[in-house]
Amino acid sequence: MKSTDGPAPDHVRPRAPFTGQVELVDPDPRWADVYAALEVDILAVLGGTATLVEHCGSTSVPGLSAKPVIDILLLVPDPGDEAAYAPALEGIGLLLHIREPEWHQHRLFRAEDPRVNLHVFADGSPEAERMLLFRDRLRENADERDAYEATKRELATRRWDSVQGYADAKSDVVEDIIARARARAAQA
Repeated sequence: MKSTDGPAPDHVRPRAPFTGQVELVDPDPRWADVYAALEVDILAVLGGTATLVEHCGSTSVPGLSAKPVIDILLLVPDPGDEAAYAPALEGIGLLLHIREPEWHQHRLFRAEDPRVNLHVFADGSPEAERMLLFRDRLRENADERDAYEATKRELATRRWDSVQGYADAKSDVVEDIIARARARAAQA
């Protein structure tokens, strides 16, 4: 889970102001189709530079309510070499918003129609591995998915000064689910 300690992220584009409740919507089976079209576009412009493209986040888990934003995980050899991928992504409407070199070399690209958060990490990133472990555990385990959804729904009733505050408030539940996913993987 992302730590709020350390250097602040570099906001390449102005942050959209946010104060209030986080919008959660019921699961939408069209999210998978939206992701699939985006994946085709990303792979078409990046070719071999993209070593992994995966649908992640709550919209990637059937049956789970979510913020109506498609989260995508993109792995590249070196996120610091933005010239190798950023112009191509921006050419298809995914705009660089945040640079976080101190946090797993993370870069965040966004689009508004459809709403997308594209998370760029390096090949072998432990954060990318955690994201996929979490997603897969929620896909496979209804009890975990229900517990996570209950937490999200309760937190969505509160007012937040940032969406990151909402995300941080889910940390304990997320960490517990990841720990159980790791324990299960170790048994397999």
